[in-house]
Amino acid sequence: MDMHRAFHERPLSVGQVAERSGVAVSTLHFYEAKGLIHSQRNAGNQRRYRRDVLRRVALIKVAQRLGIPLADIGLALSTLPCDHIPTAADWQRLSAQWQHDLDARIEQMTRLRDQLTGCIGCGCLSMQDCPLRNPSDELGEQGAGARLLETH
Repeated sequence: MDMHRAFHERPLSVGQVAERSGVAVSTLHFYEAKGLIHSQRNAGNQRRYRRDVLRRVALIKVAQRLGIPLADIGLALSTLPCDHIPTAADWQRLSAQWQHDLDARIEQMTRLRDQLTGCIGCGCLSMQDCPLRNPSDELGEQGAGARLLETH
């Protein structure tokens, strides 16, 4: 094995992963506890990560910025191979899983943005008549008391 290849296959310490990914060590430990990333222990019981963990951490951070819950991120990551570095096709398949959800959220946010000015400008603060917060008083049909407007 040549020196260049040996360097690229050498596992990373948690500190090295933190430095290279820009993610705190405590966050990496949290991700590992949630099953999002995996490490092995060396003879001194220290965590060692394969280099492809950097891609997984980057994906987790991007997915979080998109508002994807950690549970959904974990499910998607569980579809990736553990015995080799994920290929471009693996990453494409994973991202396609989120496409529908992201499209729906973009549509919802666009609707909210387009209705926001009218809602703020209206000034009615009516839970019965507000077309944005309670269209057609749908929540009133569910009975008295507070209701969850968005369910997932």
